[in-house]
Amino acid sequence: MLPDSATAILTVDLNALAGNWRLLATRAGAAECAAVVKADAYGVGASRAAPALAAAGCRTFFVATAEEGANLRHVLGPDPNILALNGPTEAVAADLLAHGVMPVLNSLGQIEVWAAAARVAGTPLAAALHVDTGMNRLGLPPAEVAVLAREPQRLDGILVALVLSHFACADEPAHPKNQDQIVSFLRLKGALAAAPASLANSAGIFLGAHTHFDLVRPGAALYGINPTPAEANPMAQVVHLQGKILQVRQIDSPESVGYGADFLAESPRRIATVAVGYADGYHRSLGGRGAGMLNGFRVPLAGRVSMDLLTLDVTDAPPGHAEPGAWISLIGGGVSVDEVAAAAGTIGYEILTSLGQRIHRVYTGGPNA
Repeated sequence: MLPDSATAILTVDLNALAGNWRLLATRAGAAECAAVVKADAYGVGASRAAPALAAAGCRTFFVATAEEGANLRHVLGPDPNILALNGPTEAVAADLLAHGVMPVLNSLGQIEVWAAAARVAGTPLAAALHVDTGMNRLGLPPAEVAVLAREPQRLDGILVALVLSHFACADEPAHPKNQDQIVSFLRLKGALAAAPASLANSAGIFLGAHTHFDLVRPGAALYGINPTPAEANPMAQVVHLQGKILQVRQIDSPESVGYGADFLAESPRRIATVAVGYADGYHRSLGGRGAGMLNGFRVPLAGRVSMDLLTLDVTDAPPGHAEPGAWISLIGGGVSVDEVAAAAGTIGYEILTSLGQRIHRVYTGGPNA
């Protein structure tokens, strides 16, 4: 039940989330479809998103850190596979082992850490190997893969369950780096012992079956972000952020609105003040660029976004629609995550992961509905 005090609501449609996973799993064909639920499932709440994905059939989950993996294991129980992308350090190796979280090994140093953990445990331990095919971020560079090929004993005690890499430009299908990375991935994984392989992220799934290998790893697309930016979004929208109108006022020229007097009225305007601001993750850069939807009518932002409030020009909304207590859709409800991101000069990933915890969250659908 929605508390009376709520002035911002994030509704998460778990059925849409599960439907997005099923669509991607179908697109992946014979490859297994995992789910990336790092950063609290891209801000929507891993404790609710992951069980909905598991109920849809997902059996492998990726997080970033050991702590995220431990939390997810508590939520999902013993059965699903959970992999931590950032890999192990000596400080977290025991936690990974204790919670059954498989590390992704990104360097010779991390391989040494996990091999040492296997010696202490007295049993071989599973891990994934990340080979760097040109992202130059995490992953074993070609020189370190060559060392492993010459010295396979470095992997003693490690059961290589997966070899993976990551596309840098998959959202640009014609980018030449995509093919370069595929060629590099084939070469690097061929230098290692045979194991299942994974390369495709959300956008990579749409590059074709030749990118799918044995497992695909969608993240952003699960949450409604368009994996094919040059085409219509095939994904269902998962989130709906609404803010409550606190006050409506009439202004006339030459009055201004907000900090810096950025918005100047050139004629009589009605301005609605809504209880959402950059402290809630609604980006300050949206001032003067963003828009909301009020009962099907588009209403532009007027002036800057402040910490706890934003203001919208509701002049063109029909009488009686813009009143204190009414709700305006800021993400979803006719304003897609990608549209908000474009207006803010960023990407949908940042929009979702920025959403603050004082926004009241409501979950619809899913296994506990």
